[in-house]
Amino acid sequence: MVLDLDDYGWSSGPMPSDGRLGRIVRVDRGECDVVTADGPIRVLSDSQRAQDAVAPATGDWVAVVNDPELGPTIGRVLERTNTVSRRDPSEAVVEQVLVANVDLVLIVHGLDRPLPPGRLERFLVVAWDSGAEVAVVLTKADGVADGVAAEVAAVVRAVAPAVPVLTVGMGSPERQSNLGEVEAMLGRGRTVALLGESGAGKSTLVNALVGDEILETGEVRSGDAKGRHTTVSRELVLRPGGGLLVDTPGIRAIGIWDAEESLARVFDDLEERATGCRFSDCAHQSEPDCAVLAEVVAGRVDVRRVDRYRALRRELADQREREVQRERRNSRGRPRGGRR
Repeated sequence: MVLDLDDYGWSSGPMPSDGRLGRIVRVDRGECDVVTADGPIRVLSDSQRAQDAVAPATGDWVAVVNDPELGPTIGRVLERTNTVSRRDPSEAVVEQVLVANVDLVLIVHGLDRPLPPGRLERFLVVAWDSGAEVAVVLTKADGVADGVAAEVAAVVRAVAPAVPVLTVGMGSPERQSNLGEVEAMLGRGRTVALLGESGAGKSTLVNALVGDEILETGEVRSGDAKGRHTTVSRELVLRPGGGLLVDTPGIRAIGIWDAEESLARVFDDLEERATGCRFSDCAHQSEPDCAVLAEVVAGRVDVRRVDRYRALRRELADQREREVQRERRNSRGRPRGGRR
């Protein structure tokens, strides 16, 4: 089998001289599925102990070497163009890379449930922080009353006016609608990561775009429209019509990671108003001459949006402080001379 790695997003850069070029399509504990020019292979990888200080993730380009005893092994993770990352929910201050080398992030939301602005804001921070293009896809439009999609789209546009909002039907093939708008954003070699909570319709959307039932889908509870985690790992899927899709497990805990610039972008209206505050470090709580609170009093800004903004700023500040403390603890444990 001979594969064209341009289909998998290779941009004709310099080939690695220390191994065979491949791209990770799936990461399991201790092993990875990697696609190479000679076809897919199973490769050993210690994902707990990072090669070259970088733990391999779905979407990574790697140099594969042949160990005489172990067989194909990841020798090195090549430099990434970007990552879609969040704070690891199981760790205090650790980055969890969801997908590497992404061109487009689709935030997927099912119209069978409400869209809290705070959840959307967090997804936008994670998506924009990757540096990739971002769009919102509203699924299950064929199962809701007229006007629901327009109401939810209005919520998205109020939070992120410049982000494209696409609405699709996700029923049987004959009832699927507007998939062409999503397909128009795909293309040969473009890597697209899907983010959203469980039951939002990510796997169903991937199946529809691929034209085959390649991913398992599950029912959602009628009471609260919550779904179970049918996707348990991140897998890079090559679409016959061009493009690569990564369905990520449903995200409940959206911890942002080192994303000050993206936070400012999501809340650019508040950041702009904050330039009128008396103090440059104004927390927008009780400080005198706070321009943001003045807008709240005047009814031009929703106080709940200000509360969410402050909470995310505190989250990032706490994260930075914990990183500093961890670095101090690590440095105290190192021998004199700096290296361990």
